[in-house]
Amino acid sequence: MYKSFYGLKENPFNVNPDPRFLFLTKQIEEALTGLMYGIQTRKGFITLTGEVGTGKTTLINRLLDWLHHRRARTAFLFNSRMNSSQLFDFILAEFDIPCESKSKSQQLLKLNHWLLERYRDGETVVLIIDEAQNLTYPVLEEIRLLTNLETSTEKLLQIVLSGQPELEEKLKLPQLRQLRQRIMLRCRTTPLSEQQTGEYITERLRIAGASGAPIFSAKTIETIHVYSLGIPRVINLLCEHSLVNGFVEQQRPIQPKIVEDVAHEFQLDEVEPVAPNGAAKIDSDVYNSEVFLQNLGEALSRFRIGPGTGRDRK
Repeated sequence: MYKSFYGLKENPFNVNPDPRFLFLTKQIEEALTGLMYGIQTRKGFITLTGEVGTGKTTLINRLLDWLHHRRARTAFLFNSRMNSSQLFDFILAEFDIPCESKSKSQQLLKLNHWLLERYRDGETVVLIIDEAQNLTYPVLEEIRLLTNLETSTEKLLQIVLSGQPELEEKLKLPQLRQLRQRIMLRCRTTPLSEQQTGEYITERLRIAGASGAPIFSAKTIETIHVYSLGIPRVINLLCEHSLVNGFVEQQRPIQPKIVEDVAHEFQLDEVEPVAPNGAAKIDSDVYNSEVFLQNLGEALSRFRIGPGTGRDRK
């Protein structure tokens, strides 16, 4: 609808985590380099953490592209609300490892044998778990035990846990100290500065085919940063709806009033899109109940979705 008016070939602010649109700030580049280095050198355990909407899944998709070009074997688990038995079912299915038995010991033997074959063939095997802050204590313990699949010198399975800041808080629990000690690299994504917000918007518009006169005025970009707090997903939301409203009003460049109206519509002028400090701290006893956590997670997820945004995981 608005693409021809603004001279665009495609939607520049699509909510899908398209790796083509990954904006390499210094922090994102460091995180991507850290992930690549950790996997190449078989460090075993790596974490990627960041606030909701700061580009973790887009970064993971870029990493997966890189791994596929290197002919690595990858499993990407995006549904972290699972129990221990489901974990092994998902892993075997993702790696396409046949196993008729539902016995955990038999599944582990199959997985270990398969990993040894891949290692002898010089292949790297990577397991990536998204939304890892939702993993329960028993499942995290099973994941830790997977790092015991190793030769005398190297880990057979490289594991990346990607999640929100709550993951870092969970890993501080005394029950998870063995897992915490095995994490060799910690990578992070962060919100954008005001300057980076402008560069981010400009780059996405460029990739989408924009040229010529600016689509957003300098003051408008400043307004976008104020309401988004530099969170890329919120920037996309504001820009997408501002383009629609700007087209309706035949406005170019788009002025701050349009962004302010969009922010008000989605209540961004009332609720900050970043969790307050300390919000992730929960009593450690809670994590011993797998069923309780899964039920609690389902309840909390309903409150994380902004009114009318239709936003899902990043």
